[in-house]
Amino acid sequence: MKALFSGYCLFCLLFSSVSWAQTPLDGGWKLASVDGQPLVGTEAIVILQDGYFMFGQHQSDGSFINAGGGSYEMADDKLNILYDFLSDDASQVRNPISYSAQLSGDQLTLKNTPNGTLVWERIAEESTPLTGVWRFATRVDEEGNEGERRQPGPRMTIKILSGNRFQWAAFNYETKDFRGTGGGTYEAAEDGTYTEKIEFFSRDDSRVGASLSFQYNRADDDWYHKGLNSRGEPMHEVWTKNK
Repeated sequence: MKALFSGYCLFCLLFSSVSWAQTPLDGGWKLASVDGQPLVGTEAIVILQDGYFMFGQHQSDGSFINAGGGSYEMADDKLNILYDFLSDDASQVRNPISYSAQLSGDQLTLKNTPNGTLVWERIAEESTPLTGVWRFATRVDEEGNEGERRQPGPRMTIKILSGNRFQWAAFNYETKDFRGTGGGTYEAAEDGTYTEKIEFFSRDDSRVGASLSFQYNRADDDWYHKGLNSRGEPMHEVWTKNK
């Protein structure tokens, strides 16, 4: 069955931005309707934060449909994007796209998209110490030694968090290679416990519904993340603010 939206139609909104300042769009958004018809049988969530965005769409049973992400800017009633990855149409990567947009309170309306008028509604949430855009930097060994830090480049793993939504993606925007994504909801407790609940996972739909807990520590622009991954294997990672 053909996906309800191709990736570029689902969130054809934005353009490249070199600014990482907060915008009125920061946070999580849920697609509510298409041309006045409620979205039924699928869920589409987009997170916009600090000049970056990611979206994921999945069936109600968690089956993955598509995903995309990149940089964005809103100006003069236009929402413009530059994709870093797009799971179902790599030809759109690094090609500027612009669409008409109207922000009214907690509702974002996009007109003249290939699917007509899309209405997104803001997800009610509050920011946490981990709200932001993070780039995988390195791993920490059993003795507590950090490995060599991965430098920014076309091949990246990025994780974006709003107040209670998260999504990660691995990609290479130069080769337009999409390597995987996953997302859902999270909690970052004051005792240093970070818990994710997976709502979609492009590599393995059977992981949907799993809840994973980690220990986290925020040190300036670094996020230390320790626990067991989705395969039950020990992990100790360092993520750094993506600037």
